[in-house]
Amino acid sequence: MLDDYTRQEIDKISYNILKDSKSFDVFPTPVDKILSYSNFAIDNNIDLENIDYSFFDTFKEKLINPSKKALLNALSKVQGFFYREEKIIYIDTNLDKNVGKKNFVQLHEIGHGVLSWQNEIILALDNSETLNEEYEEQFEAEANYFASITLFQHDRFIEDCDNYGLGLGAVMALRKKYGSSVHSAFRNYVLKSKNRCCLLVLNHPVNSKGFTNILTTRNLFYSPSFLNDIGNLQLPNEFGFKWKFVEDFKFKRNFHEKGNISLLTEHGEVIKAGYHYFNSTYNSFVFFFPKGERKVSKTKIILS
Repeated sequence: MLDDYTRQEIDKISYNILKDSKSFDVFPTPVDKILSYSNFAIDNNIDLENIDYSFFDTFKEKLINPSKKALLNALSKVQGFFYREEKIIYIDTNLDKNVGKKNFVQLHEIGHGVLSWQNEIILALDNSETLNEEYEEQFEAEANYFASITLFQHDRFIEDCDNYGLGLGAVMALRKKYGSSVHSAFRNYVLKSKNRCCLLVLNHPVNSKGFTNILTTRNLFYSPSFLNDIGNLQLPNEFGFKWKFVEDFKFKRNFHEKGNISLLTEHGEVIKAGYHYFNSTYNSFVFFFPKGERKVSKTKIILS
């Protein structure tokens, strides 16, 4: 976890880059503009997921720890990397299918380049593990924080959260506005929300017969007021068909805002809650909120 001092230093760097590149209040967040201002070149024509590992041989002799460790850890399904000596950012061409994820990866690599105390890292390689916003290794956590705070333009996102209604529709509108992935928009929406709400992110594991019969927990996020008023929920790591949102998954109800469910708190209290469900193909997102929790949108939401 990043300490307050480190967060403040990253906030300053991110804020100045957004301001000096004239990227504040431009939507979706102009990542290419930020990249150009940061004076880095980009190569997004390489299929990094299927690249021959010999491609990295030319870098190995120049590396010192922690870069050597990063090379060994990140060779599995590399999605992006930053090579400091030539100031080049490489982005996996497969990310063209997911612009929100691509934007985050680009900003993550820019973070490695502009955070001056990371200068000892000559080569930063990143895969789905290091690009997880919950990843705790210091330099990767710093780059993830830079990417998130920059993509969502600091207080702009918080102000928008206050202006939009409660739930899935608001998140989808914010994702589109800022140019983020659904996962990143949902995570930040819940963590910044003044409402009592939480988000369960689920994986879709495929069994030996090629079917998905259970969903497994990837992440669980709570808003501050949910934790303060209700506390943690008692939820399993695996969810079978008795859970209504697993029925939604099995019956391909991929987007709805009409769910009702009973949830058990860590104190043994049963609460009646509503839930919204979205299946992005990669993950399922289940957004919980206590019955009666309401928020009127000050902004008209149009989903297309």
